[in-house]
Amino acid sequence: MESYTLPPKPEKSLFKKIKAILITVIIAAIYVWTFLGIDIDWARAIDRIANNFARVIPNLFRPDWSATAEVSLSILETVLIAFAGSLMAAILAIPLGFLAAHNMTGSRILTTIGKWILSAVRAFPDIILAILFVVAVGPNAFAGVLAIAIGSTGMLGKLYSEVIESIDMKVVEAMEANGANKIQILFYAVIPQIIPEFLSYAIYRFEVDIRASSILGIVGAGGIGTMIIFAANNRNWNEMGLILLAIIIVVTIIDFVSARIRRKIV
Repeated sequence: MESYTLPPKPEKSLFKKIKAILITVIIAAIYVWTFLGIDIDWARAIDRIANNFARVIPNLFRPDWSATAEVSLSILETVLIAFAGSLMAAILAIPLGFLAAHNMTGSRILTTIGKWILSAVRAFPDIILAILFVVAVGPNAFAGVLAIAIGSTGMLGKLYSEVIESIDMKVVEAMEANGANKIQILFYAVIPQIIPEFLSYAIYRFEVDIRASSILGIVGAGGIGTMIIFAANNRNWNEMGLILLAIIIVVTIIDFVSARIRRKIV
């Protein structure tokens, strides 16, 4: 039996090698030129950074346990803000997801409008939305809930539309051939296919929103972020250490639990 050897891979052309070298040199030159244009006393800057780290970092590892009750209430408020916002987003994103799915609307115009709406919503970072809602409804947790809800609606709506567009249309066509109406097709052919992935994406978004809601309090939208900004302004690094520890514990627990739930759903 004759042996077969694979042909050797063609070597990269000389032109491509020169192009890669030129791009590397240009990028390196831009970086060098950028740093040369900054008028900084590097020795003083490095010494200042080292002193700040020496003063701040050790205190972060010595949490102020006397603030445990206050931090616990703030982290609970953060979780509730994320949960309420994620739940609202999961509901609001459903009609937008159907509107942006071309296999549901049957109209390119409606699909384009739906995609534009979702893109416009996703264009605003959560912190910007939080600032807008703090101005509108005042500095409270409700502003944080609205910011999370609107910010998450854009991303969930996009994911939902992709799930809807990927469903097995043969089931829909079979029900249509048997005389089923639109409502029956929706409840018996479409929803059973999309529910598992919808739930999985909603739970994953809740994980993301926990992190987002942790910083919204910086602009007055409730949650642990308010304590973060106060601790930073007062240079209370021991309390900051306790806050960071609480955030790490809560985020780790929620990530672990939600990952197990998503594995069971999908």
